[in-house]
Amino acid sequence: MSLDETQRKQVAAWIAEGLKIADIQKQMETQWGLRQTYLEVRLLVDDLKLVPKDPPPPPPPPAPTAKEAAPAGEELPPRGLPASKVRVTLDQITRVGSMASGKVKFSDNKMAEWYLDQMGRLALAPSEKGYKPSAADLQDFQIALQSELERMG
Repeated sequence: MSLDETQRKQVAAWIAEGLKIADIQKQMETQWGLRQTYLEVRLLVDDLKLVPKDPPPPPPPPAPTAKEAAPAGEELPPRGLPASKVRVTLDQITRVGSMASGKVKFSDNKMAEWYLDQMGRLALAPSEKGYKPSAADLQDFQIALQSELERMG
């Protein structure tokens, strides 16, 4: 593809403005009638020794205030999630035959053990026989568990 000097300067200006390769591809087609593949535009940008700008990183979340800090011995809910009375912990040593395990304390202060088996199935073993947590607690448990597992890696 051969561009004249004016077009090369325009591509450089678009890069300086922060346009992405796909946006430059669209601009070239609408303004100059040049239909190019993404790869062709990417190679053009490389040939012109231009470097697309990375988008600015998102601002860091605000630090918790003193009011939001948890009292000693109490956990804060994971960031970005609504406050819940369901608390999930992970075992330091995973239960035999499972990928991950831990304990959960529901909003009514009832406890249960949980584990994910090798097939990825979630199981709950309540400490009180016949106990069934509420649907809202189960939903909060699944959200908190997902957050904990993501944090674990």
